[in-house]
Amino acid sequence: MARNTIMLSRFSCFDILSIIHFLFEAHLYLFAKMLSNWGRFFTGIDIHPGAKMGDGIFIDHGIGVVIGETTVIGSNVTIYQNVTLGGTGKDVGKRHPTIGNRVVIGAGAKVLGPITIGDYSKIGAGAVVLKNVPDNCTVVGVSAGIVKWNGYSFIKNNQHNKSVVRYLK
Repeated sequence: MARNTIMLSRFSCFDILSIIHFLFEAHLYLFAKMLSNWGRFFTGIDIHPGAKMGDGIFIDHGIGVVIGETTVIGSNVTIYQNVTLGGTGKDVGKRHPTIGNRVVIGAGAKVLGPITIGDYSKIGAGAVVLKNVPDNCTVVGVSAGIVKWNGYSFIKNNQHNKSVVRYLK
């Protein structure tokens, strides 16, 4: 019984998204925003009507997920709970991130600003990503840094075993 309830909730979220995006594109902003708020009330997921999303997106435990207006999400992306794909407040035009295909975004991660997350990348739980991430990377930490790129580890061991090489474009 519980499995059917979860599938219905996830199914309803994307049904609502397709309708609100259609209304937004038709310049019926008030109706799109009203339906968006209604959907947020029932699903706990706040997706702006202007967001563009690919196929096969999976939002696991969607409570607290926020997706901004100019966000573009590729296909087969997994997003865990409490993720924010938002703006920094200082950009004009494209203010939100572009997420590539087959990206995994961990619980509580914040991806902020008009940046690009490359295909097949992974963002660790609680990470704050403020700069572009290349394809096939794993990034972690506050002011996220790369810890793995194309299968090669970038963890630098020192006497305290805490320093990580932080290389982002």
